[in-house]
Amino acid sequence: MELYSRVEENKREHYLQAFEALDELVGKISSAEFSGASFGDVEGEIHKNGMEVLRKMAQGYLNQCSSEEVKMECVIGEDGETRTHRRANCSRKIESKFGEVTVERIGYRGPELSFVFPLDAQLNLPPNKYSHGLQDEVAHQVAVESFDETLESLERQGGGTLPKRQMQGVCAELVQDFEEFYEQPKEPSLVEQGQILVITIDGKGVSMHNQDLRDATRNEAENASKKKKARLGPGEKKGHKRMATVVSVYEVAPYYRTPEQILNDEETAPPRPKPENKRVWANITDDMGTVIEQGFQEALLRDPDQHMQWVILIDGQPQLIDQVTKKAEENELSVTIVQDVIHVIEYLWQAAHALHPQDPEKREQWVKERTFELLNGNAQNVASGLRRAATREGLDLKKREPVDKAANYIQNNKQRLQYEEALEQGLTIATGVIEGACRHIVKERMDFSGARWRLKSADAVLKLRALKASGDLREYLQFHFKKEKERNYGWAANDEVFAIAA
Repeated sequence: MELYSRVEENKREHYLQAFEALDELVGKISSAEFSGASFGDVEGEIHKNGMEVLRKMAQGYLNQCSSEEVKMECVIGEDGETRTHRRANCSRKIESKFGEVTVERIGYRGPELSFVFPLDAQLNLPPNKYSHGLQDEVAHQVAVESFDETLESLERQGGGTLPKRQMQGVCAELVQDFEEFYEQPKEPSLVEQGQILVITIDGKGVSMHNQDLRDATRNEAENASKKKKARLGPGEKKGHKRMATVVSVYEVAPYYRTPEQILNDEETAPPRPKPENKRVWANITDDMGTVIEQGFQEALLRDPDQHMQWVILIDGQPQLIDQVTKKAEENELSVTIVQDVIHVIEYLWQAAHALHPQDPEKREQWVKERTFELLNGNAQNVASGLRRAATREGLDLKKREPVDKAANYIQNNKQRLQYEEALEQGLTIATGVIEGACRHIVKERMDFSGARWRLKSADAVLKLRALKASGDLREYLQFHFKKEKERNYGWAANDEVFAIAA
């Protein structure tokens, strides 16, 4: 075999089985048996047997590494103790992305000392059975699919696989360097004239097992479980949720529009600039304040001297407003807080249904007119006008409740509803980016019928999906596997741990 002849003669024996399997596969698909076969059948045969060729190739490489391992007089482990007793042919199984392989290596130990394996350090083999190649495959699959779908996909590929529970454990270990990865120093963003840096935050609940709920929610769930009901009451939902805080940080050019363009003639508006350098993540383990602080620190890595205009884009959740204001003050940052206009318009629609319950066209026109007033900076006038309209229509307390609710919302938040200034500065006034992130990262994966999550699995899935959405998954995994080597084989990083060859 010409390919086989290219391998150095002293290494050929290690790859003989791989080349024999390849030769057999080529012979099979080129034989009369497959003459006239559909290409799909040929693809299936190549996939089925080709994975075994790759497995034997990987096994050949491990065999080569074993044969080339140098015998040492002694090895110093992480504990600083010298190990002089040497045992050859210590084997361990590895589930690679191509299937199970075996590595034979030399172990070193001393009296009452555990074995250390220099070849494991050289190959950066994980402590568990599953190779980094297989873990990489799992990470990319779990970032877009469920655990069950990932398992099915691995089984369909015909290579390495792992049970579902072990997969969940692997994913939890994979994300342990998430924070450190993003805390790495980075070059500040190149600031263009008028560039805007946006921090946008929202929350999304995830149904959890009771033991993984936060204290207050867990107590509520335990009390509810004591009340045996045949059916849920009005407004009650089955299961309890733990809130994941979702954050996105990105840069964007100003987008100048007028209220008229937004409401009547969007075709005349300039092209909407695209967000750049967008990072998004969801954190279900830490409290809201901690996650908001992470958002500010990400922004500071990009723009440490605040050369860009910082905009905090949020909805009207009081706790979120309080935490954002508090964290901005603690970091001594100059920020503009803009409250999502879509949430305000939703309040207007509820008021419109109360004031004009029988006239859809009048409702639409009424909401449009009040929205125009808001976009022109007249929030106070809109709030006052809502209360007058409810009085003028003679609504009783119950019927006017949505109107008063909308008026109070606008009145209480008017300092963050200065949309005329935001539009003049080209700022974003809607939370579409973060709402899309909540939907994509959290809801589409975590919120399906009957699902209740354990905290470690939920945290792992959210972080993997965030890495994927931010375009950082491949780079992160390289970083993680490097950190794994430092953790597992730090003793092998120092050249002095190995004595001279025997």
